[in-house]
Amino acid sequence: MKKHNFNPGPSILPQEAMDATVAACKEFAGSGLSLLEVSHRSKEFKPIVDQAEELFRELLDIPAGYKTVFLGGGASLQFCMVPYNFLEKKAAYLNTGTWANKALKEAKLFGEVVEVASSKDKNYTYIPKNFTVPADADYFHVTSNNTIYGTELKGDLDSPVPMVADMSSDIFSRPVDVSKYICIYGGAQKNLGPAGLTFAIVKEDALDKVTRPIPTMLKYSTHTANGSMFNTPPVLPLFTALQTLKWLKANGGIKQMQKVNQEKAAILYDAIDSSKIFVGTVTPEDRSLMNICFVMKPEYAALEEEFASFAAAQGMVGIKGHRSVGGFRASCYNALPIDSVKALVACMKEFEAKH
Repeated sequence: MKKHNFNPGPSILPQEAMDATVAACKEFAGSGLSLLEVSHRSKEFKPIVDQAEELFRELLDIPAGYKTVFLGGGASLQFCMVPYNFLEKKAAYLNTGTWANKALKEAKLFGEVVEVASSKDKNYTYIPKNFTVPADADYFHVTSNNTIYGTELKGDLDSPVPMVADMSSDIFSRPVDVSKYICIYGGAQKNLGPAGLTFAIVKEDALDKVTRPIPTMLKYSTHTANGSMFNTPPVLPLFTALQTLKWLKANGGIKQMQKVNQEKAAILYDAIDSSKIFVGTVTPEDRSLMNICFVMKPEYAALEEEFASFAAAQGMVGIKGHRSVGGFRASCYNALPIDSVKALVACMKEFEAKH
């Protein structure tokens, strides 16, 4: 039976990227060794890092003056590194969910933090509007897509101060105006590669401006100056990420990804909105293209476990909603085929017909 992978992360990857990784684990670049046992400073591996940064620059149209670095520690470590490197006196944060709140909490260890707005009052089911960002803030931090709650910023906000963004779960799903940001970061395990790799796109002239001493490993400039090779990078996830970037380019780039993602989301949201037993959880204008959340209507709530079992029997994997929301969540990342979305919709309609 075909499996349809809606896992929120680690999640579906392009088959080509996985096949290339499997082959490299057996023998890498004609070296006679596995990717898992070559030196990260070898002549065979160094081009992997260089090519990955080049494709980041090309696909995201990153302007001059920025560097992409590949690190460990996940986005959670970036919650600390961002204020360590950029917060001198005050930072502004938009609180749109669990991860945004965690980032805000870490920043408070380094200076004054202004929460410009929050959607916690309605369990993060919308993106706040009409808030004011302090003009004297060192930066304004946003979480562009909220994996747990299924809300998403549909574009780059206007801000009176430089922006920082956690784009863990929607990077490469839409065009981004990188020039608005001094840092864009994220964990790879959604749209880029396996767990264990973190990327950060940093503006070089924004680095080394704070007065506090920063531990060597937590300084972005340490990694920009050493081409992500100050210490051993996550070798295998980085190789897989490069294969995913190649797949992205070969399949039309980010604008094409955005088009297909919009098509996939429209199919599933239309099915939810026309259903008699399912209902969406997010304000329609703020619905994520990447993480689509829905629950049973109150009168059908008792059917939740039955549908979960029914869907699993039809090959739907990873659709259980996060405990903060309940119900169901279909994560529709770049590598998810549109046929998988259609299969889920058919499954929902079949279940609804039975009840």
